[in-house]
Amino acid sequence: MRYVVSGLVGMLAATMFSACASAASGHVVLYSANDDTVNKMVANGFKQATGITVDVISTGSGVLFRRIASEKGNPQGDVVWGVSASLLKQNSKYFQAYAAKGADQVPAQYRDPGNLWLGTNIQVAVIGQNTKAIPAGQGPKTWNDLMDPKWKGKLAFTDPANSGFSYATASALLGVWGDNDAAWAKLRKLIANTKVLSRSTLVYDGIGSGEYPLGITLEYAGYLWARNGAPVSVIYPADGTVALAEGAAIIKGDPNSVNARALVDYLASKPTQEMLLKATFRRPARQDVALTDAKGMPPLSQIKLLPYDDQKWEAARARTLRKLKDVIQETR
Repeated sequence: MRYVVSGLVGMLAATMFSACASAASGHVVLYSANDDTVNKMVANGFKQATGITVDVISTGSGVLFRRIASEKGNPQGDVVWGVSASLLKQNSKYFQAYAAKGADQVPAQYRDPGNLWLGTNIQVAVIGQNTKAIPAGQGPKTWNDLMDPKWKGKLAFTDPANSGFSYATASALLGVWGDNDAAWAKLRKLIANTKVLSRSTLVYDGIGSGEYPLGITLEYAGYLWARNGAPVSVIYPADGTVALAEGAAIIKGDPNSVNARALVDYLASKPTQEMLLKATFRRPARQDVALTDAKGMPPLSQIKLLPYDDQKWEAARARTLRKLKDVIQETR
């Protein structure tokens, strides 16, 4: 996927806050679960704004946190970004507190009360549909619809072990279906229809290219593909969905702490979140950023949202992931 962001990075650099300029040397290592285009946009903008080079390590969020855990005695990364709030909460022992500039513009439910992590955007789980492969109006409308045998092998899903948002989607459905044997039977039926992929970007790209007519995905990817001319539509399931924060944190004991703080300030800033909304349809966590640059994206108030008990599902993560792994293996 390629899109034009000409002028945005330069505008952001010109309006960037002076605090970043005080750290205008060296580099910072960013562990990111975002796609390469977004990573390059942020790295280039930050470099122009501050003179600091961003070295990006990009992979799935589950892989990133396994790496952070393995490096805890000798951290190699400075900032982790583009991962779900549930994973940030679960791994907060690896972070050092920092009160980013502008954090007060982010609602309390999307940031850590002790400043260990900060939400930078909000991700909404949706069903993506390639309308060339499945004509508009003939696709699923609800999560229950995805259990229809006619979708078997046509539906892509990211392995919950590698994606915080896939885990959140699966656990939210379990919760709303009763978190019992019957709920697991329904989820098993849905997962049996899926192609389970290792990274979220493989799902996004597969829907856009038509390799997978359907996918359990995030809203921004569908809008981005559609704007670039791909026959992709975004379906907000009528039976409800989840909206969860995705954010950033500074890794405890990181080797470039001053530059890390500057990078988090940059990611949290209004100009950066406006840039990412306009260029990539990332829904901003800041409440002072309007959705006018994302035509067609509804406000959260117009989306039916499912309740999500993240404390419960964080505590049950290891057990739930084991069961999900068994379900995936048994349904291949």
